[in-house]
Amino acid sequence: MIFRKSLFALFVGSLLCFAPVACKTADSDSSVTPSQPVVLVNSSLIGEYSTDQLRSRFTGANALLQVFIHYGIKAYRLEYMTTNTDGKPVKASGALLIPVTTGAVPLLSMQHGTITSETDAPSNFGPSSEAYTFGSVFASQGYIIAAPDYIGYGASKDLPHTYEHRNGLATASLDMLRATREFLTSQRINWDSRLFLAGYSEGGYATMALQKKLEEEAGNEFNLVASSCGAGAYDKPAFMSYILNQKTGGDASINRLYIWVLLTYDRIYGLNRPMSYYFKEPYATQVAASGKNASISVSLNQAFTESFKQAVNDGTDKAFLAAVQDNDIHDWRPRTRTQLYHGDADEIVFYLNSKNAYDAMQKRGATNVELITMPGATHATGVIPFITGTYSFFGSIQ
Repeated sequence: MIFRKSLFALFVGSLLCFAPVACKTADSDSSVTPSQPVVLVNSSLIGEYSTDQLRSRFTGANALLQVFIHYGIKAYRLEYMTTNTDGKPVKASGALLIPVTTGAVPLLSMQHGTITSETDAPSNFGPSSEAYTFGSVFASQGYIIAAPDYIGYGASKDLPHTYEHRNGLATASLDMLRATREFLTSQRINWDSRLFLAGYSEGGYATMALQKKLEEEAGNEFNLVASSCGAGAYDKPAFMSYILNQKTGGDASINRLYIWVLLTYDRIYGLNRPMSYYFKEPYATQVAASGKNASISVSLNQAFTESFKQAVNDGTDKAFLAAVQDNDIHDWRPRTRTQLYHGDADEIVFYLNSKNAYDAMQKRGATNVELITMPGATHATGVIPFITGTYSFFGSIQ
């Protein structure tokens, strides 16, 4: 659930030759834009970048990337209304990148991985953000890029982030697409009607959650043609059970991610338990004081109380189990062409998540889902083959 910023430049250099261009033929579907409530609140131009300006971002060892810049781009910040996990309306935001071309181009909803700094939110368009780096290059290749901030960043930065929460991530991402559609219509942008989805790590989970919501709740509102999900924590019950009962690496930075998920569910589902319910001392005091930033450097199963583990394992902690189950998205039947990428040596989001999802989807009769196992790949080293494979996959779709 972590996205390594140091790899960004490598991503771009590795995948641009696979990126689809604007000459693809759009599927015909006159029903993809039914009447919907207006969600777009405000749009503002972040900047317009010529091909020379984009090329100037890449110097030294990254100078080769200059040759892949094809169109100039315009970057916008969109603010829109969505619904928070408590059911209340909230203003959210995201970045929208548009290639400067008169040709019809597809829309790619790009769900970002875990970020811990507000400056990395897409709509802030900071130099270390995904949107600024490879997002900009892909827009220059002929994609409209919609990049939601999610709740907890950008316009909603004063609220807690809905970390690994199925409906929170999916709802904010879907409403970003609706705001994007309104903006494209108002500005007469030549969108070819196709929608692609992609994301890695938390972005992989958010992408599958968004895909599921689009297929099951949005009808024909969007012409979704393909989805690529990388290294997401889809099988929440199995993943939770493994962390609860099995020895893991004890890396404090990884444990913080698992603690963050636990605290998010504890808050959103109104469990509101003392940390002493979940954790032994001295860990309970540390988490109570520092929250998701607590530094626990032992296998997390050793930090949990025996009573908590037993209550989960024997099924008596029904409230916690229900919260975990509500965020499970591995067992359903996608209609859209879908690829699942995962490294079998992933030490953060274990491979079982994609393997279990693929197996469950196959049992439900899904014939358009493919599992791409990346042999020996860790969470970080799996990013490049995910990106190259994703854009090859999208580029193959007419």
